[in-house]
Amino acid sequence: LCPPCRVLVRRARKLAQQYFLVYQEPIPTGQLVQRVASVMQEYTQSGGVRPFGVSLLIAGWDEDHPYLFQSDPSGAYFAWKATAMGKNYVNGKTFLEKR
Repeated sequence: LCPPCRVLVRRARKLAQQYFLVYQEPIPTGQLVQRVASVMQEYTQSGGVRPFGVSLLIAGWDEDHPYLFQSDPSGAYFAWKATAMGKNYVNGKTFLEKR
């Protein structure tokens, strides 16, 4: 994993652990994504730190439903049924739309 990815994964794990210690249940996927995206957004406004230059796909399973979220470096996040990211994301999204 790239260094910014490791930082965000470590932060996500810590957020999930903190939630579990308080509520004695796993953190809902949407709430985890919201908190990680908030961290990413804070880095775009903080002085002396670089924004994270990565987008994330976070998948989870809550209440008998799968969830897929995409978060971009600005801290914005979106829910998807299916999506693609990266160099050839246009081809990937076109393929997914045909299915």
